[in-house]
Amino acid sequence: MIGQKRVAVEVPPTLRWLKENLFSTWYNTLLTLLCLWGLYAALGSLLTWIFAKADWSVIPANLKLLLVGTYPAEMLWRIWMALYLVVCFLGMSAGLWGSLLRDTVVVLSSAFLFLALLPFGVNERLLLSGLALLSWGMMGSGWLLRRSSLRRWGARILLGLWVLSPVLVVALIGGVPGNAWLAPVSTAQWGGLMLTFMLAIVGIFASFPLGILLALGRRSELPVVRWLSILYIEIIRGVPLVTLIFMASVMLPLFLPGDTRVDQAVRAMTAFTLFTAAYIAENVRGGLQNIPRGQYEAAQAVGLSSFLTTVFIVLPQALRAVIPANVGQFISLFKDTSLVFVAALLDLFNIGRSILANPNWLAHDSEMLLFIAFVYWIFTYFMSHLSQRLERTLGVGER
Repeated sequence: MIGQKRVAVEVPPTLRWLKENLFSTWYNTLLTLLCLWGLYAALGSLLTWIFAKADWSVIPANLKLLLVGTYPAEMLWRIWMALYLVVCFLGMSAGLWGSLLRDTVVVLSSAFLFLALLPFGVNERLLLSGLALLSWGMMGSGWLLRRSSLRRWGARILLGLWVLSPVLVVALIGGVPGNAWLAPVSTAQWGGLMLTFMLAIVGIFASFPLGILLALGRRSELPVVRWLSILYIEIIRGVPLVTLIFMASVMLPLFLPGDTRVDQAVRAMTAFTLFTAAYIAENVRGGLQNIPRGQYEAAQAVGLSSFLTTVFIVLPQALRAVIPANVGQFISLFKDTSLVFVAALLDLFNIGRSILANPNWLAHDSEMLLFIAFVYWIFTYFMSHLSQRLERTLGVGER
């Protein structure tokens, strides 16, 4: 009708994104359709097998082995207590400091609720649901603390608890000699996903400060410090990780007194730490070299010493610039934990292989390996996602 106004129809954001990125022109539409056909041809049979033909009974039947290995069943409460302790600290920290910690708690609570849907017993499902509720409750408590007058004291106490948390977790899981309530559990009985986490977490948190010190040592003006750092970095980077694990497991006792024994898990953690630290050192050194000379001159102009200049001016900028490289190294470390078979330790991957050696599960290798690959992918993707969030928060690559 003449004079009638046209009403603009608002296109939903999702459809607008699809049109702009996948169907903007005729050749983009053709490429999109070809890619979809290729994905269907490549993944169609795989998805059909996963959801229709695969027999996943091997996973629930061996879930305890996959998660904690041969850890004594009557002492599993200690692992649950350690989990509740860490979730409590993490939830309080998320409420107090927010940002990435809050996102971590949201993801973890969602993961706990998802795990509660898996074929666990009633008690395990209640404990998993309790972890999710505890994380949200502690996050709310931390948020209230942040708005109170006790925020500063609360932050100090929480930091102190985080410092003590590794000792508490090791005491709970590994036990305390001479304590009947916390009887020692040999690391030979640790296994599965728990051992993978322990190796990765210790390797990450121990190698990071060591790598920073090595990077600073390589740029030191003291010849002895500089050349020792260079020698260490170049030797370690020139040796495969499996060789270091083998040396720590088999050859280290040859250099120790006869009555001295070092736990196998500790040897593997030491090998992971020493190996990763050398690569972290090179990443950090690259970040240090990227700092303009004017930053040093400006710090000297205001009277800062070399130590203060490094700690407060140079090092924060260098670490910020190498976040992607360091997180990539940490992801590699998490996957390389599967090499501990050299030290006769059974992490998630190797416990899966031992299960497949059972005659009852010989025909379930595809299901087991796909499940293990999915678990590795979930955690590596989570680390990558947190890294990207941290980069956006700090403006890496933007300024």
